[in-house]
Amino acid sequence: MPWITEHPPREADLDACVTCGLCLPVCPTYRLTGDETASPRGRLAAIVAVAAGSIDVDERFSEVTSFCLQCRACETACPSLVPYGEIIEAARAEAVAQVPPAGGWLRRRVLGQVLATRWILRSVTLLAAALQRLGVLRLLPVVGNLTAGLRRLELPLPSAAGGTWGDPDGEPIILFTGCVADSWFPATHVATIQLLVRAGYRVSAVASQTCCGALAAHAGFAPEAERVAEINSHALAGDALIAVDVAGCGAHLKSYGRFGPGGMSIAERTRDVTELVAVAIRDGRLPILPATGIPVAVQDPCHLEHAQRITSEPREIVRAAGYVVVDADPSGLCCGAAGIYQLDHPDAGDELGRRKAAAVVATGSTIVASANAGCEMQLRRHIGSDVRICHPVELYAEALSAQG
Repeated sequence: MPWITEHPPREADLDACVTCGLCLPVCPTYRLTGDETASPRGRLAAIVAVAAGSIDVDERFSEVTSFCLQCRACETACPSLVPYGEIIEAARAEAVAQVPPAGGWLRRRVLGQVLATRWILRSVTLLAAALQRLGVLRLLPVVGNLTAGLRRLELPLPSAAGGTWGDPDGEPIILFTGCVADSWFPATHVATIQLLVRAGYRVSAVASQTCCGALAAHAGFAPEAERVAEINSHALAGDALIAVDVAGCGAHLKSYGRFGPGGMSIAERTRDVTELVAVAIRDGRLPILPATGIPVAVQDPCHLEHAQRITSEPREIVRAAGYVVVDADPSGLCCGAAGIYQLDHPDAGDELGRRKAAAVVATGSTIVASANAGCEMQLRRHIGSDVRICHPVELYAEALSAQG
């Protein structure tokens, strides 16, 4: 059966691949298996075959596309600039539409509705906080493994949504609060707000914004991703920059251009918080603190390094906080978090997590800076509590606070 969704993989994008194979060495799943079908080139070949009518979208096609982590390391290596991330999302949407996965209705409900509805998510988080305190959250099937690397949830539940901070005459900027980031990683939002205010911004967190839709898009639930993109296009309208402190969310917001003029505006105005803070440090609006000699291992989230091409800024921030930067994994292998990847491919996700954890531990650092919530949880799941893992802006904000 040919494509049936509204936005299938574009022929021009597929034609851009020259099958050179430079993507193979950087692909995590190919490095795990050595299987051509587990590489970007192999997946593109399958997608091209469907487009040409040579094969159908069947269970095997669904397996081939779902095994992809969507880390987009292949995009960094590709000399032809193939937009692989958009292609694989469109292919996943086709697979889900034509070969609905087991339990797909529940995933669609969670990723498309629960994450996008604040009161439902906060209710779930409240329950999770109670179970966490009772020591039984980690014992739950599926949920226990997915939340194993979660920070201790705060009670009462915090939220930055609807707040404003800073000088009324400062340059306006919008904080993207996201979904789980708002209740599960509030310290990151607090640090982001503190630094942006100190840099001279007037920060506001529009209450009507919602989940970015990245997890829904990656899972192949395109209608749900488009729905939340439309909500955010209205909620975040205007001229102000949009600050994002979760790399996966920022990468997805920067791809909103495919969702019409409103989405294009969001894509053009979105900035990762490390971009904003690094510029403020360079401009002298934020200080460089004395060196402490303490090493910090910097882990590059895939959606920061490959999707947004940001690598130097987190390191500038860590250095400005007085720390010595150590690269957590020079080979750049994905940590294996990849949203809900653990549900479908737990063995591959765990193996990548173990490899990344081993690389981090080998640095000897007891502090790791990671600018993505999912990566942080994956690292903590495999490293344990002996190593502190947090966002670069948290380290910098704490250092500034300690300096008075």
